[in-house]
Amino acid sequence: MALAAAATAALAVGGIAVTGGSAQAADVNIAKNPGFESGLSSWTCSGESGTTVSSPVRSGSAALKATPTGSDHAKCSQTVTVQPNSDYTLSAWVQGSYVYLGASGTGTTDVSTWTPSATSWQELRTSFKTGANTTSVTIYTHGWYAQPAYHVDDVNLMGPGGSDPGDPGEQVPGTPGGLTVPSTTSDSVSLAWNTVSGATGYNVYRDGTKVQAVSGTSATVSGLSPSTSYQFQVSATNGAGESAKSGAVTGTTKPSGDTGGGTVPKHAVTGYWQNFNNGATIQKISDVQNQYDIIAVAFADATGTPGAVTFNLDSAGLGGYTVDQFKADIKAKQAAGKSVIISVGGEKGTVSVNDSASATNFANSVYAVMQEYGFDGVDIDLENGLNSTYMTQALRSLSQKAGSKLVITMAPQTIDMQSTSNEYFKTALNIKDILTVVNMQYYNSGSMLGCDSKVYSQGSVDFLTALACIQLEGGLAPGQVGLGTPASTRGAGSGYVDPSVVTNALDCLARGTNCGSFKPSKTYPGIRGAMTWSTNWDALNGNAWSNKVGPHVHALP
Repeated sequence: MALAAAATAALAVGGIAVTGGSAQAADVNIAKNPGFESGLSSWTCSGESGTTVSSPVRSGSAALKATPTGSDHAKCSQTVTVQPNSDYTLSAWVQGSYVYLGASGTGTTDVSTWTPSATSWQELRTSFKTGANTTSVTIYTHGWYAQPAYHVDDVNLMGPGGSDPGDPGEQVPGTPGGLTVPSTTSDSVSLAWNTVSGATGYNVYRDGTKVQAVSGTSATVSGLSPSTSYQFQVSATNGAGESAKSGAVTGTTKPSGDTGGGTVPKHAVTGYWQNFNNGATIQKISDVQNQYDIIAVAFADATGTPGAVTFNLDSAGLGGYTVDQFKADIKAKQAAGKSVIISVGGEKGTVSVNDSASATNFANSVYAVMQEYGFDGVDIDLENGLNSTYMTQALRSLSQKAGSKLVITMAPQTIDMQSTSNEYFKTALNIKDILTVVNMQYYNSGSMLGCDSKVYSQGSVDFLTALACIQLEGGLAPGQVGLGTPASTRGAGSGYVDPSVVTNALDCLARGTNCGSFKPSKTYPGIRGAMTWSTNWDALNGNAWSNKVGPHVHALP
């Protein structure tokens, strides 16, 4: 096999030295973040090939997953301070095909070892002696070109720790401060605290017992009993150790049956949350900026049953975000007065509702997904066609199941709302009595007609106001109209506008001020607000969109 031959050649060059010897009693594991509990802290992976996952893991709550490509073997490495003329043993537990473990820069003979196939956790072990002037070595793992992803956990570099007289080395971080309880539900408590300099992670304690390890400065502890008080503390961690625990705070869960969900406010900001990694900031639901009132989870997945959908959290792509944490974060957002809904469709969505059977399947499956994850409603973002008759049937059936608090939003393209005879517009009017908001996408469209029959180019205040006017004059209530724009230039192919253009357009529609050349014949103080794709692109851009648009929406009359 050519691949095996290439691998053997690589090992011959590297100089395998596998030993069964044990480290001396005084030796310690000097690898930093050896179990990847603090994400990729201290590790660097080539070509952004690495991430951390919650399954499979050998111990703790995380492990490394690295994915080779045809031109990159997904090497993940870290440089460790060592002592000269000293013996070291390097080991790690791995899963996958053609997984390598090695050390370079030893000052003597660099070493590596590998396994051609580890279908379950398998330990790799090698050893080396440092040279007379060696003060650091690089330890690494990698896979092989064009092979599947591999996993690594519990990396150990056993030997005497190095020291540099001019460098005090990494210090144990300070104790976290500012621990608060922002919100609770009947079975969860959300926590937040201040950042600690030098910390790579934090441990969360409930009644003195460690229950979570997180990388950020917030956490949601779930699986709690209703109407019960708990004490919480946090500590900070890095490669040097763990700080003392913070002062304790008390969190009391709500009574059973109290979900904490709220009603959409009169003026609301909607943001789409990406259940995938496309280069924008990877977020948990708990990371979504507080300015967002409606969080639309993008996207539900089509099934083999016509009209039916399901939802699959991309835990691996989101750095090991677990389903339980996702559900708890939804509850925490609801406790804070937000609505979290499931979006159906998107650019690549293939859900089709074009007869009574598929309408029934849609309603039943969306309701099942809402029940499973705790979503408040559904967003219709079908960009490949929509049948108003059967989508109306589906949404009315869903409303009967979910009740009066159901949140229904839509995100049609500009072409879909040019006329009340369009299927999207007809659907919106058909369910006007149960519709929350239509957040039309004012992007990726080029020039379009406004309500005065003049042509307007995207990217201007006139484009937003003159096209919103079509919906307002076509039968939708002001509270059912929102302005959808990208959060950054990378959020859409075209149509990005500075957030000030969005706020000027809202002022024009609500107050008759800050208009461009087009000015509506009347004002619409009840205009619902604005939407963006996406909270992730917004976060990557420093939350510039939500920081500007959010407070403006919430201050509308």
